[in-house]
Amino acid sequence: MREIHVIGIGAGDPDQLTLQAVRALRETDVFFVLDKGEAKADLVRLRRDILRTHVPEGTYRVVEARDPERDRSAGGAAYSPAVGDWRSARADIYERLIADELGADQRGAFLVWGDPALYDSTLGILEEVRARGAVEFAYDVIPGISSVSALVARHRTGLNRVARPVQITTGRRLAEGFPDGVDDVVVMLDAHQAFRQYADQDIDIYWGAYIGTPDEILVSGPIAEAAPRIERLRAEARERKGWIMDTYLLRRRPKSQA
Repeated sequence: MREIHVIGIGAGDPDQLTLQAVRALRETDVFFVLDKGEAKADLVRLRRDILRTHVPEGTYRVVEARDPERDRSAGGAAYSPAVGDWRSARADIYERLIADELGADQRGAFLVWGDPALYDSTLGILEEVRARGAVEFAYDVIPGISSVSALVARHRTGLNRVARPVQITTGRRLAEGFPDGVDDVVVMLDAHQAFRQYADQDIDIYWGAYIGTPDEILVSGPIAEAAPRIERLRAEARERKGWIMDTYLLRRRPKSQA
C-alpha cells in the first residue's frame, strides 16, 4: 500500500525541523507541493530549500500542482460552504497526485507549514480522499513547530500565565469580540487586523510576520502604540512580497498594571 507522510516543517526556518521530520523527509520518494502562483512563489522555494538542506540530492522527486482558487469574498453563512468547496477541490488534486505519481510501494509526503494539527486542512483533505475509496494509502503525521510557538519564542515570552488559560482563535472570531474569561489570546488568519478595535484597552500585542524566515518582522507593545507601526509594516511587506503570513498574541494587562 502507498504510504504518505504529513510533515510539519515549522514556520520557515530549515533549522526548525525535528529529527523525526528529517528522518521522514529522507524516507520519502515523492514530495507533493501545491503552487499558489507567482505572488507566493517564495513558499515553494522555501520548501525546496528545506529539501536541499536535509535530503540528499537525487533521492526524491518533487511534483507540483496548482492550488485551486478559494472564494475569499464569502462571509457569514456562506463562509463554511465556501471553505468546504475549496477543500473538496483540493481533495480532487490530492487524489490524482497520489494515484498517478506515487507507486504502490513508494512513500509520498506533504510538507505542511508549522504543525499539521493547527489550522491546516491537509489531514481533513486526506481523510476525504480516503473516504472516496478510489485510491488506497496509509498516512502518518509528524508534528512541527507552529508559528504560534515560534512567535512567543522570538518575543521571549510564554503563551499563558500561571493558572490562566490561553485561547487560539482567528481574526474573524476576534472581530466578534474578545473571548470571555481569557486574558491571553493567540490570533491566526487575520487578514483585516482585528486587533485595532482593542486599541483603547489595556492590552499588549506580540506580533510577527514571516516568522522564521529572512523576512521576519517583529513588533510588541501596547496595542495603542504598536497598531500604527504594525499596519504600516504589514502594508509595506505585503506590497513588496505580494503575500503575508502573520500571527499575534494579545495579552490583557492585570488591573494592577493598567
